[in-house]
Amino acid sequence: MKKIIIINGPNLNLIGIREREIYGEQTFENYFDELKKYFSSISLEYFQSNIEGKIIDELHRTGFTYDGILLNAGGYTHTSVAIADAIASIKTPVIEIHISNPGAREDYRHQSLLTAKCKGVISGFGLNSYRLALESFLYEK
Repeated sequence: MKKIIIINGPNLNLIGIREREIYGEQTFENYFDELKKYFSSISLEYFQSNIEGKIIDELHRTGFTYDGILLNAGGYTHTSVAIADAIASIKTPVIEIHISNPGAREDYRHQSLLTAKCKGVISGFGLNSYRLALESFLYEK
């Protein structure tokens, strides 16, 4: 059984509450429950923190023994050299996730410091960005 973790960064604990026109009305916890049912053949975990160092600690903890990491670093995507370095330091492949399309938003969201260190990027499909990333891990050779 593949072991995959979703790591969400700052303010993503407020999905379903904040900026519903961008992030939707469903809470991430409810969506995660749906993912676990849909992907019952995967051991799926979830971690969220608003603190950069805790996100790095979780990448280190899971980055050598898990089969995949889905990382939505939130605002840290555009600012954190430290998270980019953590991704580069681990063996587990990381897919960068965005609920919205950063390229269609404010200019400062157009650059990701993480993309070059990740296996791939999925963005702009709402919460289904996570499902698409999980499918990529499930169906890879």
